[in-house]
Amino acid sequence: MNRTDRSRTRGAGLNRRDIIKIGAGLGAAVATSARTAFGQSKAVFKASDVQPPGYPTVVATENLGKKLAAATNGRLSLQMFPSMQLGGEKETIEQTQIGAIQMLRVSAGSIGPIVDDINVVNMPFLFKNMAHAERMMDGPIGQELLDKITASPNAGLVALCWMNSGARSLYNTKHSIKTIADIKGLKFRVIGNPIFIDMMNALGGNGVAMGYDQVFSALQTGVIDGAENNPPSYVFSNHYTAAKHFSLTEHLIVPEVLVFSKRAWSALSADDQTLTRKLAREAQMEERGLWNTYEQQAMEKAKAAGCEIIEIADKTPFQNAVKPVWDKYGPKYQDMIGRIQSA
Repeated sequence: MNRTDRSRTRGAGLNRRDIIKIGAGLGAAVATSARTAFGQSKAVFKASDVQPPGYPTVVATENLGKKLAAATNGRLSLQMFPSMQLGGEKETIEQTQIGAIQMLRVSAGSIGPIVDDINVVNMPFLFKNMAHAERMMDGPIGQELLDKITASPNAGLVALCWMNSGARSLYNTKHSIKTIADIKGLKFRVIGNPIFIDMMNALGGNGVAMGYDQVFSALQTGVIDGAENNPPSYVFSNHYTAAKHFSLTEHLIVPEVLVFSKRAWSALSADDQTLTRKLAREAQMEERGLWNTYEQQAMEKAKAAGCEIIEIADKTPFQNAVKPVWDKYGPKYQDMIGRIQSA
């Protein structure tokens, strides 16, 4: 699917800018009429994801919608808009805050600038491995952090569940990265969060904040030299066709968050809220199984395409390099970091 295709809704003929304008215009109407629409008659929730059809987060959210429709005899259902049809993460967060989008899958990296407490999971090399991150997501710490998003007066979001997104590593168009010295001077796209910019600069590169929807063209045109993400995003967003060098630094394990518009949520009955939370928890576990399979497929596809997959046997130099990031941000989250690390 090319960029033009991704910017259109299926069969609607509207481009992404049109949809965003329409969504923004509907926000006020949604806020005032949601109780009637969601509480008493049929309602179709708009769900957004920057990832393409078939991606684990997309599939799990779609399945949540099917279960919701079955449980309510079609009164509540969900329409998924994948592939950045409604915009990048920043744009869709804004639309969800005003109620034009009801359900959104978004990275914790993009939530951090809105709800500062969530930045604790955005610290580089916080988690030992994926099993460690999953224990956090499944346990009381994970629920506590989700509750912080929901309670935030600035967010306008209800956090439903976590979803896996694997470990993030570096890929670039220039050369192999085998040691930290190989990063020096390269321009890497990062999520627009000060922690990630500081992290990339500490590693010796130049951190460039950029929307996910702009990464592919920026790699093609040389605006950036590389990016950092998980294997499925690297492959299934076609970044691997432009950046052939993939180094498994695994410097970040940043979970995804499935959120609901607080404006729309307040219009749901208590029973519908309970049902949605239950189905979201099921989606969290379902997505995890889908993720493990999808990640393996991504790595196989990258290797088959001739991409250079570089194992980093000793990550100590990379961990040492980001010490300034821990010195700057760590004290603020010291208690929660201690709890997570001992989980």
